Amino acid sequence: MEYIPSIIICVILVAVVALIIRKMIKDKKKGKSGCGCGCDACAMKGNCHPKQ
Repeated sequence: MEYIPSIIICVILVAVVALIIRKMIKDKKKGKSGCGCGCDACAMKGNCHPKQ
């Protein structure tokens, strides 16, 4: 019984992380970028936004 508050907090944290990951996956499938900056000077622009 003394671990119930810790277990509840862990469950909440896992749920929040799962929701964040889910949103990131949905955004990636829609082609949205996660960085929020321009891609012209980014060295990784080919990986984030491959030519279609």
